[in-house]
Amino acid sequence: MKPTVLALVGPTASGKTALALHLAQALNGEVLCMDSMQVYRGMDIGTAKPTKEEQALVPHHLLDIVDPGTPFSVAEYEDLAKQAIEGITGRGRLPILCGGTGLYLKALSGGMDFGGAAADPIIREKYQQLADSAGNEAVHARLAAIDPDSAKALHPNNLRRVIRALEVYELTGQAFSSQTPKAQDRPYDIRAYALDWPRDTLYQRINQRVDSMLKEGLLEEARAIFALKLPPEAQSLQGLGYKEFFSFFKGEGDLNDAIDTLKRRTRNYAKRQLTWFRADKSVRWLSGIDGAEQNARIIKQEMDSK
Repeated sequence: MKPTVLALVGPTASGKTALALHLAQALNGEVLCMDSMQVYRGMDIGTAKPTKEEQALVPHHLLDIVDPGTPFSVAEYEDLAKQAIEGITGRGRLPILCGGTGLYLKALSGGMDFGGAAADPIIREKYQQLADSAGNEAVHARLAAIDPDSAKALHPNNLRRVIRALEVYELTGQAFSSQTPKAQDRPYDIRAYALDWPRDTLYQRINQRVDSMLKEGLLEEARAIFALKLPPEAQSLQGLGYKEFFSFFKGEGDLNDAIDTLKRRTRNYAKRQLTWFRADKSVRWLSGIDGAEQNARIIKQEMDSK
């Protein structure tokens, strides 16, 4: 019998963390981060990482596991998450995945063939944006840092192939030329839920959360990341909440413009997340307006009845 794993997914600012805390306490569960930016140390406010107080309520896993300058692949996440799930189920507790990184859920669902490394539009868009802002050379430099053989074989202006090689690396943690087929399996019975909001309400929640992050010290946290002098192509800088302020720190931009940019990009990211998870027919959508307590009761009833 496959172990049962609960997954709380969906767009940013939809209320996943609050729901996870309710369910972990109601279902004797432990929470596993499923967010590609919350794995980085020192990136707390800007990634909406659970606070220390929230983490103290129930055990949390896979937060703060790599430094901001360290690449972290989907394959690495999958390995660590499986180890954590085995430990949680071994203790007789329920693993609760919480986050909006669809590739992580897909990997744990057995839907990734790392040998084939199917296309991922979010990764491709990320590197296209890097090319648009910093030039093809910046994208090529990122490839040279992790897969020098492929970089030597590809001209920087062959952007499509360069991005493909980076895409494969992010999905597998291995160089493009060293890919080997990986057998797919579906080791878990994953019950996935997402919180649905009217689009205007979700966007309002995103804007309000950015304002709250600023009050909590986001600018100071972003300045600390800026001081690390990471290369623009660093994986930790491909998320939101930090690089938007870098021009301001350099004295080249306006703070209000940076805040507006962060809000706009976060809304756009939420839209892409919605598209991703709505395409996954295994996800059960609940109304965010009903609140974390009510939705926790619904999910607990459904989990208990199966």
